[in-house]
Amino acid sequence: MATNSNTLRVGVVGYGHLGQFLVNKLLEAGAGLGLVLGFVWNRNPSKLVGSVPAELILQDLSSFAKRRCDVIVEVCHPQIVRDFGLKFLSEAHFMVGSPSALSDPDLNQKLRQASLQHGRTLYVPSGALWGGQDIQRMNDSGTLKALFIRMSKHPSCFRLTGDVLSDWTEGEGRRVLLRGSVADLCPLAPNNVNTMAAAAVAAGKLGFTGVQGEIVSDTALKDFHVVEVEVTGPDGFSVHTVRRNPAKLGAVTGSATYNSFWNSLLICRGHGGRVYLC
Repeated sequence: MATNSNTLRVGVVGYGHLGQFLVNKLLEAGAGLGLVLGFVWNRNPSKLVGSVPAELILQDLSSFAKRRCDVIVEVCHPQIVRDFGLKFLSEAHFMVGSPSALSDPDLNQKLRQASLQHGRTLYVPSGALWGGQDIQRMNDSGTLKALFIRMSKHPSCFRLTGDVLSDWTEGEGRRVLLRGSVADLCPLAPNNVNTMAAAAVAAGKLGFTGVQGEIVSDTALKDFHVVEVEVTGPDGFSVHTVRRNPAKLGAVTGSATYNSFWNSLLICRGHGGRVYLC
Protein backbone atom coordinates (compact mmCIF):
# COMPACT_ATOMS: atom_id res chain seq x y z
CA MET A 1 0.00 0.00 0.00
CA ALA A 2 1.61 3.24 -1.13
CA THR A 3 1.51 6.14 1.30
CA ASN A 4 3.15 9.54 1.39
CA SER A 5 5.72 10.56 3.99
CA ASN A 6 3.11 12.37 6.09
CA THR A 7 0.83 9.37 6.40
CA LEU A 8 0.90 7.28 9.56
CA ARG A 9 0.42 3.54 9.10
CA VAL A 10 -1.42 2.01 12.06
CA GLY A 11 -1.60 -1.61 13.13
CA VAL A 12 -4.45 -2.58 15.47
CA VAL A 13 -4.01 -5.57 17.76
CA GLY A 14 -7.36 -6.71 19.10
CA TYR A 15 -10.88 -6.55 17.70
CA GLY A 16 -13.17 -6.29 20.69
CA HIS A 17 -15.54 -3.34 21.03
CA LEU A 18 -12.71 -0.80 21.28
CA GLY A 19 -10.70 -2.40 18.49
CA GLN A 20 -13.73 -2.40 16.21
CA PHE A 21 -14.33 1.27 16.97
CA LEU A 22 -10.75 2.24 16.11
CA VAL A 23 -10.68 0.14 12.95
CA ASN A 24 -13.94 1.64 11.70
CA LYS A 25 -12.69 5.17 12.44
CA LEU A 26 -9.45 4.47 10.57
CA LEU A 27 -11.29 3.09 7.56
CA GLU A 28 -13.89 5.85 7.48
CA ALA A 29 -11.99 8.96 8.54
CA GLY A 30 -8.32 8.02 8.64
CA ALA A 31 -7.36 9.16 5.15
CA GLY A 32 -8.45 12.74 5.80
CA LEU A 33 -6.35 12.82 8.97
CA GLY A 34 -3.19 11.30 7.52
CA LEU A 35 -3.84 7.83 8.95
CA VAL A 36 -4.03 4.53 7.11
CA LEU A 37 -4.82 1.09 8.50
CA GLY A 38 -1.84 -1.23 8.07
CA PHE A 39 -3.23 -4.39 9.62
CA VAL A 40 -5.72 -5.83 12.10
CA TRP A 41 -4.97 -8.87 14.24
CA ASN A 42 -7.37 -10.75 16.47
CA ARG A 43 -6.90 -13.91 18.50
CA ASN A 44 -9.87 -15.36 16.59
CA PRO A 45 -9.28 -14.25 12.97
CA SER A 46 -12.69 -15.50 11.83
CA LYS A 47 -14.21 -12.53 13.68
CA LEU A 48 -12.54 -10.22 11.15
CA VAL A 49 -13.88 -11.90 8.02
CA GLY A 50 -16.52 -9.76 6.34
CA SER A 51 -15.76 -6.76 8.56
CA VAL A 52 -12.14 -6.01 7.68
CA PRO A 53 -10.73 -6.02 4.13
CA ALA A 54 -8.99 -9.36 3.59
CA GLU A 55 -5.67 -7.76 2.68
CA LEU A 56 -5.58 -6.01 6.08
CA ILE A 57 -6.11 -9.14 8.19
CA LEU A 58 -2.91 -10.30 9.85
CA GLN A 59 -3.08 -14.01 10.55
CA ASP A 60 0.18 -14.34 12.49
CA LEU A 61 1.07 -11.54 14.89
CA SER A 62 4.72 -12.59 14.80
CA SER A 63 4.87 -11.31 11.19
CA PHE A 64 3.67 -7.79 12.11
CA ALA A 65 6.95 -6.15 10.99
CA LYS A 66 6.24 -7.07 7.36
CA ARG A 67 3.36 -4.56 7.40
CA ARG A 68 5.82 -1.72 8.15
CA CYS A 69 3.55 0.26 10.47
CA ASP A 70 4.54 3.50 12.19
CA VAL A 71 2.47 2.87 15.31
CA ILE A 72 0.94 -0.28 16.74
CA VAL A 73 -2.10 -0.06 19.00
CA GLU A 74 -2.84 -2.84 21.48
CA VAL A 75 -6.47 -3.06 22.61
CA CYS A 76 -6.94 -6.65 23.69
CA HIS A 77 -5.10 -8.01 26.74
CA PRO A 78 -2.07 -7.32 28.97
CA GLN A 79 -0.52 -10.62 27.86
CA ILE A 80 0.05 -9.17 24.40
CA VAL A 81 2.05 -6.34 25.99
CA ARG A 82 4.16 -8.91 27.83
CA ASP A 83 4.69 -11.13 24.79
CA PHE A 84 5.12 -8.54 22.03
CA GLY A 85 5.76 -5.13 23.59
CA LEU A 86 9.53 -5.21 23.17
CA LYS A 87 9.21 -6.48 19.59
CA PHE A 88 6.68 -3.78 18.72
CA LEU A 89 8.98 -1.04 20.04
CA SER A 90 11.85 -2.33 17.94
CA GLU A 91 9.82 -1.54 14.81
CA ALA A 92 7.28 1.17 15.67
CA HIS A 93 5.80 3.48 18.25
CA PHE A 94 3.59 1.49 20.59
CA MET A 95 0.29 2.58 22.14
CA VAL A 96 -0.52 0.38 25.14
CA GLY A 97 -4.25 0.00 25.57
CA SER A 98 -3.72 -2.34 28.54
CA PRO A 99 -1.33 -0.33 30.73
CA SER A 100 -2.12 -2.57 33.70
CA ALA A 101 0.67 -4.73 32.22
CA LEU A 102 3.10 -1.99 33.24
CA SER A 103 2.48 -2.80 36.90
CA ASP A 104 5.13 -5.50 36.43
CA PRO A 105 8.26 -3.49 37.34
CA ASP A 106 10.57 -5.69 35.26
CA LEU A 107 8.43 -5.38 32.13
CA ASN A 108 7.94 -1.65 32.74
CA GLN A 109 11.69 -1.10 32.89
CA LYS A 110 12.40 -3.23 29.83
CA LEU A 111 9.80 -1.37 27.76
CA ARG A 112 11.23 1.98 28.82
CA GLN A 113 14.72 0.83 27.90
CA ALA A 114 13.53 -0.45 24.51
CA SER A 115 11.77 2.85 23.85
CA LEU A 116 14.98 4.74 24.54
CA GLN A 117 17.18 2.29 22.63
CA HIS A 118 15.09 2.39 19.46
CA GLY A 119 13.99 6.02 19.67
CA ARG A 120 10.36 4.97 19.78
CA THR A 121 7.59 6.37 21.95
CA LEU A 122 5.68 4.16 24.37
CA TYR A 123 2.26 5.83 24.41
CA VAL A 124 -0.12 5.35 27.32
CA PRO A 125 -3.64 6.62 26.50
CA SER A 126 -5.36 8.50 29.30
CA GLY A 127 -8.62 6.64 28.56
CA ALA A 128 -11.11 7.43 31.33
CA LEU A 129 -8.54 9.35 33.40
CA TRP A 130 -9.45 13.01 33.82
CA GLY A 131 -6.62 15.48 34.45
CA GLY A 132 -3.80 13.12 33.54
CA GLN A 133 -1.64 15.86 32.06
CA ASP A 134 -2.05 17.95 35.21
CA ILE A 135 -1.02 14.99 37.35
CA GLN A 136 2.01 14.48 35.14
CA ARG A 137 3.02 18.14 35.43
CA MET A 138 2.76 18.00 39.22
CA ASN A 139 4.81 14.82 39.23
CA ASP A 140 7.51 16.36 37.04
CA SER A 141 7.70 19.47 39.21
CA GLY A 142 7.93 17.45 42.42
CA THR A 143 4.70 18.82 43.90
CA LEU A 144 2.60 15.64 43.73
CA LYS A 145 2.36 14.20 47.23
CA ALA A 146 -0.39 11.58 46.91
CA LEU A 147 -2.87 10.21 44.39
CA PHE A 148 -5.99 8.12 44.99
CA ILE A 149 -8.44 6.73 42.41
CA ARG A 150 -11.81 5.10 43.00
CA MET A 151 -13.55 3.24 40.18
CA SER A 152 -17.23 2.41 40.69
CA LYS A 153 -19.28 0.32 38.28
CA HIS A 154 -22.28 -1.96 38.12
CA PRO A 155 -21.08 -5.47 39.07
CA SER A 156 -21.84 -6.79 35.57
CA CYS A 157 -19.13 -4.46 34.21
CA PHE A 158 -16.25 -6.02 36.13
CA ARG A 159 -13.91 -8.74 34.89
CA LEU A 160 -12.10 -9.80 38.05
CA THR A 161 -9.85 -12.75 38.78
CA GLY A 162 -11.04 -15.21 41.40
CA ASP A 163 -14.50 -15.15 42.96
CA VAL A 164 -14.46 -11.68 44.54
CA LEU A 165 -17.78 -10.78 42.93
CA SER A 166 -19.36 -14.14 42.20
CA ASP A 167 -22.10 -13.69 44.79
CA TRP A 168 -23.50 -10.29 43.80
CA THR A 169 -27.25 -9.78 43.65
CA GLU A 170 -29.28 -7.07 41.96
CA GLY A 171 -30.29 -4.35 44.39
CA GLU A 172 -27.54 -4.99 46.93
CA GLY A 173 -26.18 -1.46 46.48
CA ARG A 174 -22.60 -0.41 47.06
CA ARG A 175 -19.79 -2.79 47.98
CA VAL A 176 -16.05 -2.05 48.22
CA LEU A 177 -14.38 -4.97 46.47
CA LEU A 178 -10.69 -4.16 46.56
CA ARG A 179 -8.50 -1.43 47.97
CA GLY A 180 -4.74 -0.99 47.93
CA SER A 181 -1.85 0.07 45.75
CA VAL A 182 -2.42 0.05 42.00
CA ALA A 183 0.44 -2.47 41.80
CA ASP A 184 -1.65 -4.87 43.88
CA LEU A 185 -4.93 -4.16 42.09
CA CYS A 186 -3.69 -4.64 38.51
CA PRO A 187 -3.28 -8.45 38.69
CA LEU A 188 -6.68 -8.78 40.37
CA ALA A 189 -8.61 -6.71 37.84
CA PRO A 190 -6.41 -6.41 34.71
CA ASN A 191 -9.31 -5.43 32.43
CA ASN A 192 -10.84 -2.86 34.78
CA VAL A 193 -7.96 -0.82 36.20
CA ASN A 194 -6.32 0.60 33.09
CA THR A 195 -7.42 4.07 34.17
CA MET A 196 -5.58 3.55 37.46
CA ALA A 197 -2.55 2.26 35.57
CA ALA A 198 -2.52 5.36 33.35
CA ALA A 199 -2.58 7.49 36.49
CA ALA A 200 0.35 5.53 37.93
CA VAL A 201 2.31 6.23 34.75
CA ALA A 202 1.48 9.95 34.99
CA ALA A 203 2.52 9.94 38.64
CA GLY A 204 5.85 8.32 37.87
CA LYS A 205 7.58 9.29 41.12
CA LEU A 206 4.81 7.63 43.15
CA GLY A 207 4.58 4.75 40.69
CA PHE A 208 2.30 1.76 40.80
CA THR A 209 3.12 1.03 44.44
CA GLY A 210 2.59 4.63 45.59
CA VAL A 211 -0.70 5.39 43.82
CA GLN A 212 -3.65 4.04 45.80
CA GLY A 213 -6.92 2.77 44.39
CA GLU A 214 -10.32 1.38 45.27
CA ILE A 215 -12.71 -0.75 43.22
CA VAL A 216 -16.39 -0.45 44.08
CA SER A 217 -19.36 -2.47 42.89
CA ASP A 218 -22.64 -0.53 42.89
CA THR A 219 -25.87 -1.95 41.50
CA ALA A 220 -27.29 1.59 41.27
CA LEU A 221 -24.84 2.43 38.46
CA LYS A 222 -26.90 1.07 35.57
CA ASP A 223 -25.99 3.83 33.11
CA PHE A 224 -22.55 5.09 34.16
CA HIS A 225 -19.07 4.21 35.28
CA VAL A 226 -17.76 6.64 37.89
CA VAL A 227 -14.07 7.52 38.26
CA GLU A 228 -13.03 9.68 41.21
CA VAL A 229 -9.52 11.11 41.42
CA GLU A 230 -8.08 12.75 44.53
CA VAL A 231 -4.80 14.61 44.05
CA THR A 232 -2.79 15.94 46.97
CA GLY A 233 -0.06 18.55 46.67
CA PRO A 234 1.93 20.71 49.10
CA ASP A 235 0.60 23.12 51.72
CA GLY A 236 -2.91 21.70 51.82
CA PHE A 237 -3.47 21.78 48.04
CA SER A 238 -5.93 19.16 46.77
CA VAL A 239 -8.18 18.43 43.80
CA HIS A 240 -11.11 16.01 43.73
CA THR A 241 -12.68 15.19 40.36
CA VAL A 242 -15.66 12.95 39.59
CA ARG A 243 -16.11 11.66 36.04
CA ARG A 244 -19.33 9.94 35.01
CA ASN A 245 -18.80 7.91 31.87
CA PRO A 246 -21.99 6.65 30.14
CA ALA A 247 -21.91 2.85 29.88
CA LYS A 248 -24.31 0.00 29.19
CA LEU A 249 -24.83 -2.84 31.62
CA GLY A 250 -22.03 -5.37 31.22
CA ALA A 251 -19.74 -2.97 29.38
CA VAL A 252 -16.13 -3.00 30.58
CA THR A 253 -15.42 0.29 28.78
CA GLY A 254 -17.56 3.42 29.03
CA SER A 255 -18.68 5.04 25.79
CA ALA A 256 -16.73 8.29 26.24
CA THR A 257 -13.51 6.29 26.50
CA TYR A 258 -13.76 5.23 22.85
CA ASN A 259 -13.35 8.79 21.59
CA SER A 260 -10.65 9.37 24.17
CA PHE A 261 -8.63 6.50 22.65
CA TRP A 262 -9.19 7.86 19.15
CA ASN A 263 -8.00 11.31 20.19
CA SER A 264 -4.93 9.73 21.78
CA LEU A 265 -4.13 7.89 18.57
CA LEU A 266 -4.23 11.14 16.60
CA ILE A 267 -1.15 12.44 18.41
CA CYS A 268 0.94 9.23 18.23
CA ARG A 269 3.38 10.62 15.68
CA GLY A 270 6.57 10.25 17.68
CA HIS A 271 7.73 12.07 20.81
CA GLY A 272 11.20 10.57 21.04
CA GLY A 273 12.41 7.57 22.99
CA ARG A 274 10.23 8.00 26.05
CA VAL A 275 6.94 7.17 27.75
CA TYR A 276 4.21 9.66 26.85
CA LEU A 277 0.75 9.94 28.39
CA CYS A 278 -1.62 10.86 25.57
